[in-house]
Formats: sequence, structure tokens, C-alpha cells
Amino acid sequence: MLRTILGALLPMVVTFLLGLMAAWHHDFGQKEASILNRMVLLYAVPLALFAGTVTSSRAELSQDLPLVIALCVGTIGFYGAVLLLARVAFSMPMGVSALCALTASAPAVPFVGPAVLGDLLGRPNAAIPIAVDSLIINLTVVPVTILFLALDTAGRESIESSSKLQDGARSAPPRTSPLAFLSAKIKETVREPMVWAPVLAFVIVLIGFRIPDLLVHSLYMLGHASGGVAIFACGIVLASGKIIFNWRVLFFVFLKNIVQPALVLGGLRWLGYGNPTVSDAVLTTAIPAMPIVVMLALQYRVAQAEAASAVFLSVIGSLITMGIFIALTT
Repeated sequence: MLRTILGALLPMVVTFLLGLMAAWHHDFGQKEASILNRMVLLYAVPLALFAGTVTSSRAELSQDLPLVIALCVGTIGFYGAVLLLARVAFSMPMGVSALCALTASAPAVPFVGPAVLGDLLGRPNAAIPIAVDSLIINLTVVPVTILFLALDTAGRESIESSSKLQDGARSAPPRTSPLAFLSAKIKETVREPMVWAPVLAFVIVLIGFRIPDLLVHSLYMLGHASGGVAIFACGIVLASGKIIFNWRVLFFVFLKNIVQPALVLGGLRWLGYGNPTVSDAVLTTAIPAMPIVVMLALQYRVAQAEAASAVFLSVIGSLITMGIFIALTT
């Protein structure tokens, strides 16, 4: 079991540490991390999501309905619960609340799913949970998080610009109606490559169109770099500040690594399901937090150090927590 866990998760830890070392050695800094972040969000991740989705089929996505429902509830339902908790109970800004919800609910399946679940479940068996959860994450919680971050950032910028108006200014800029403002932000969100790429791929799968394997294979070269580059950039961001151990970071890491997979495990056992549905769903949700949390924090300049710390602690902690859930599902 130890060999399996280390083989699946140690590459993430090593890549994270390499990013830290590169920053400490002054080979890379915050500026380079932002460039890597831009490449990952605009090219590597969209290509990986598109290529990974179009290789699925309607039969694969529909053959295990309990697994699909479990991952939907475990990801979307948990995201909504954590978002409300952060916003209402902890009075966090909407953008930070959305980022916290994404940290706690979205495993890094689109980035490291094939490497981690491929070792734990076997390559053929891992294909369905990887495809299903990647679609769920990238069609729902990621676009919603981007939208909330964009709205929150625009609101902050509006307040800042209003405060900078000179006393002699004749008038403030014309205000946009809330509906028009929301519509504009939704359009901006939909234009993001990591939003429309998986949607396009999902439509292609639904209509039954098959893209030639040679073309899909050609997209994987850059797409496969997304996980490693994203985690490497997380290490750079973390090195530029310090690891934060405040209650907020530890609480949302606890939700991600322990509470989410435990709820999925308890729910499926209570409903009478067994393996492979239980093991597939639980081990998928037990994967640590997505590095895209840090990418979005960088892009929107929200809780950057806390996001990097949360992803780092989630990855390190998963060496223990995934071992526990492997034992509970075997």
C-alpha cells in the first residue's frame, strides 16, 4: 500500500519542492510564476481537458450512473455547502468564498488523475471516474468560481476607482445596470479557454462525433505538461511568501482531504453500494486540491499565499489521508 501511495502522490510532492527550490535559488520568481500560470490556463489545461474528454464516449459516461451521481453530489453539492459556509458563517468576500469552496470540493483529477488513479485503480478502471469528475469540475464549479472571482474583483476595482475621484471632478463614470454587468462577466467567463474547451469536447461526445486519434494524441504533448507546470508554479508562489498555518487554511484542507471523501464513503455505504463504485468515487474525491486554485488566486490577486499553502498542505497531507481511504475501501 505504501508503495502504491508513494508512486501515485510522490511526483506531486517532488514537483512542488522543485518549485520551492527554484524560487529559493532565484531561478524563478513571482513574475515567472505569473507567466507559467498564463500558459497553463490559456493553453495547457484547455488542451488537456479537451483531449481527455473527447476520448470518452457516451456509453462510458452513462454506464455507471451511481458513480456519476455520487461524484456530482460529492463535488457540486459540497462546493455549494462550503461556499455558503464561507460566505454566511465566516463572512468572507464572495471571491475568497468561491476560492475556498473550490479548494475544498474539487480534487486535482484533471491535472493528476491519470497518474494517481491509474496507479491505484488500474489504467482501464480509472478512465471512467477521471472522465466523469473532470467534466463535472470543469463544467460547473470552475466556471462558477471564475465568475464569482470576476464579479468580486470588478466590485473591488469599482470601489477603488470611486474613492480616487478628485474633489473637483464633475461626475463619476456612468454606472452599469446590475443585469448588464452580470451578463458581461458571464460572457467573459465563457470566453475563458478552460471553460469553453471542455464544453466543446462534451458536445462532441454527446453528438457521437469521433476526432481522429492522431489529432487528439498531438494535443497531449502540451496538455500533459499542465499538472507538472501548475504544481511547479505553486511551489514558486509559496516560496515567495511563507507557508500559512492559520485556521482558515487548515480548516479547508481538512474539508478537502478528510470530510469530502468521508461523506462520499458514508453516503454510498449507507445506500448499500459496494466496490468498484465506492472505491472509484471515494479515491477520486480523496485526491488533493487542484493547483488551479493557486492559478486563479494569482490571476485575480486574491489570497495568493493562503491558496498556495492550502494546495501544498493538501498534497502533503494526502500521503496519509489517501492511505486511510485506500484501506477503508479495500
